[in-house]
Amino acid sequence: VQLVESGGGLVQPGGSLRLSCVVSGSISALNDMGWYRQAPGKQRELVATITNNDLTNYADSVKGRFTISRDNAKRTAYLQMNSLKPEDTAVYYCNADIRILFRRNTYWGQGTQVTVSS
Repeated sequence: VQLVESGGGLVQPGGSLRLSCVVSGSISALNDMGWYRQAPGKQRELVATITNNDLTNYADSVKGRFTISRDNAKRTAYLQMNSLKPEDTAVYYCNADIRILFRRNTYWGQGTQVTVSS
């Protein structure tokens, strides 16, 4: 099982980016998915999560600016990030709660860098 993020990059303050996370490999069920981020010198923090019934949860710092969504047929989660601020600069990681037969584990992607700077 692999999670592969894409869509990161350099953007000016106020700009937008859309991150994608694709799950590959043989799985039995794809449950909750989420986005986390880690800025230099800081701990990894939750950004947003989404259940397989599309219930969402956001960190207060991104509410109203970021939107998480998913396409179960494509095994893909998205993070639409608008009105980006310099403090959003971080490596963004995708995770997913995946069941393979009778075993359930959390998997992480390698991360994608988002830099917000003028």
